Amino acid sequence: MKKRLFLLLLPLCLALASAQPVHAQAPAGPVYIVQPGDSLSSIAVFFNVSLTDLMAANGISNPNQLSAGQQLLIPGLEGVSGLINTQRVNFGDSYRSLTRRSQVPLDLFKRLNHIVSPSEFYVGVNMIVPVQEKGQILGARVSPQKGESLLEAAVRQNTDLWTVVHYNGLQGSWDALPGDALFAPGEDNGQNPSGLPSAFLSAEIRDLPIKQGGTGVIKVKTASPNVTLGGILVDHQLHFFPLEDGTQVALQGVHALLPPGVYPLRVDATLPDGSRQSYEQNILIVTGNYPDDPLLYVDPVTIDPAETEPELNKLISITAPVTPEKLWNGDFISPASQYAESTYFTSRFGNRRTYIGINTDVSVQGFHTGLDFGGGTGLPITAPARGKVVVAEPWTVRGNVTIIDHGWGVYSGFWHQSKFYVQVGDLVEQGQVIGEVGGTGRVTGPHLHWELWVNGIQVDPLDWLTYSYP
Repeated sequence: MKKRLFLLLLPLCLALASAQPVHAQAPAGPVYIVQPGDSLSSIAVFFNVSLTDLMAANGISNPNQLSAGQQLLIPGLEGVSGLINTQRVNFGDSYRSLTRRSQVPLDLFKRLNHIVSPSEFYVGVNMIVPVQEKGQILGARVSPQKGESLLEAAVRQNTDLWTVVHYNGLQGSWDALPGDALFAPGEDNGQNPSGLPSAFLSAEIRDLPIKQGGTGVIKVKTASPNVTLGGILVDHQLHFFPLEDGTQVALQGVHALLPPGVYPLRVDATLPDGSRQSYEQNILIVTGNYPDDPLLYVDPVTIDPAETEPELNKLISITAPVTPEKLWNGDFISPASQYAESTYFTSRFGNRRTYIGINTDVSVQGFHTGLDFGGGTGLPITAPARGKVVVAEPWTVRGNVTIIDHGWGVYSGFWHQSKFYVQVGDLVEQGQVIGEVGGTGRVTGPHLHWELWVNGIQVDPLDWLTYSYP
């Protein structure tokens, strides 16, 4: 009887056993959450793993099937588990301040990011930051001022001495220098989480990394409203102007032919008593990925150095002055807004070019210094933003030229026109017709060439149609 009952119950037990849910094991390694703009190949390069290993670890057969928010297991990162983030280094960050704020051990942070020297830590580069399971992001900065003890600094920031010592890996209350970037649990207290000197309350470089032909936007908030700011980006002097919220901003173009690499960025603060504080850090400049245009055959006179060099020097001198008044309001609009779609471009900024003199063997290499819109002779050219006309005259290479000063070192230039509708000294409004499209100067056909200068450097005008400045 018992044997028969056992035989009857056995299939039922087997069925119940097979119905039990199977619990998936947690990923054996760190997980990265895909960000907008990521590709599988760029993630593989960033984490220094092969594309094949990355696809195999995640069971991916098609590298093009990737979406933002997707979780990817990153193979080969020994000693790391859980989620890993990436963080863009901004002005004033150091690997010590970043590890203190994120509570990632310094040796692990160096190993994951392959850092050998502090000089490898520069503005605009992404760093791997593991999310510590039992740790926390520290938002409150505690920075001892000159002549102030760590205890006094901790009390000033509503925390206690031993909390600061513990979270920052200090040996004791004596192990902190004036201006050192230390952190404690709590909300961001409005101070820049970095190693900036005391004159700087915060600093930020927007749209990192900056590309060849890009516009650098440097925003700085000082501890006192009476601080005067200056500095350099690459090799150009920065000019700062006040914003309504008390922040000061500088706009600086980066040359389209500047080799990609790291370059100096320095911000200087002159205090009311005449003393000066400075902070300098290397910043990453990346390629603009500009293609080559087809060969262009032009009038030999327009590539003769006897004509091109004096005209270029004249243009540089005209666009050099920095008008302290910001004349434009809001976003720039297309100068071809009355006749063309904003995407109707016949040649983009930065394209590498070779000009060849017709019936000669003379050639000149360079890059396209503006944005070309298609269109025939007589179509209306409109001001992309409010400004003052500083040039309206014929030139040899650029044809009939109109240049508008928008203030703060920003200028628009319009080449090859057939007609002028404005004259020097006119204050023009956004959308006002300033001339007509033509084919004068060095051209292969009628079109509108729009050039934009920012503090002495030509930049990509398309950026100014896409983003708001400042």
